[in-house]
Amino acid sequence: MPKPARVGANAMTVDVEEYFQVSAFEQHIRFDQWARMPSRVEASTDRILALFELADVRATFFTLGWVAERHPRLIRRIVDAGHELASHGQNHVRVINQDRAAFGADIRQAKTVLEDVGGQAVRGYRAASFSIGAANLWALDELAEAGYAYSSSIYPGVHDAYGMPEAPRFAFRLREHELLEIPVTTVELGGRRLPCAGGGFFRLYPYSATRAALRRVNRRDGQPTVFYFHPWEIDPDQPRVPGLDVKRRFRHYLNIGRVEPRLRRLLSDFVWDRMDRVFPVGAAADTATDSDTKDA
Repeated sequence: MPKPARVGANAMTVDVEEYFQVSAFEQHIRFDQWARMPSRVEASTDRILALFELADVRATFFTLGWVAERHPRLIRRIVDAGHELASHGQNHVRVINQDRAAFGADIRQAKTVLEDVGGQAVRGYRAASFSIGAANLWALDELAEAGYAYSSSIYPGVHDAYGMPEAPRFAFRLREHELLEIPVTTVELGGRRLPCAGGGFFRLYPYSATRAALRRVNRRDGQPTVFYFHPWEIDPDQPRVPGLDVKRRFRHYLNIGRVEPRLRRLLSDFVWDRMDRVFPVGAAADTATDSDTKDA
């Protein structure tokens, strides 16, 4: 099957965190329990590295400082394989649960940890659960002050846990000289923005729907897509967390055994690269306009 019209490349990203660190488990697994939980992130991430090597794909790994402190050899394998090392914060705390001082301390600690372990500059950041939105845009200023060049932390649509539907669909700067915000990809159909670029939606939708949506963004919008997933999503044997309600259990475990074969198809069907090469963060970007949200 032919690949989509080349728009440079699409951005492949991995949010490196343990299965027990997801935001949906905040009320079930406390932070002080993390160190006693069985760790699975290293083995799962190594499987991802092998998939990427086989497909000759380089990606961006948004990694928790907490993980880097405990698995330094994994971080070095990521870097040595030619991937971009970026920050997912220190302890997977959603920005909506932090004030500016706490957030600033978190992102600086993570940056220092990752740079010390990985031996390369960390320029990118992704908030836990895309938790930057209209109420806390000060976080983008704080990221710039901390030395980050770009963020991928806003979901430009409606979701019950996050989202900023008024945000542009594609890379933008809110004000001149601020860092570049690169939203996770949505597709526009019938005047509505729909998620199409990873996470639970990649497990929920048939693969053909994901492929069609990403091709539409490449071809109609003429824009690269930003895809994301987590190491725990290719780990069907992970321990089951007890006491989850139906909604949380459905979201976390749905079709978890189908992700790896779908990823193999995705890596073959599209052109992929690191965030910092798909979006040259040193280049100028225009302030968002209304036209940014319309199909080309």
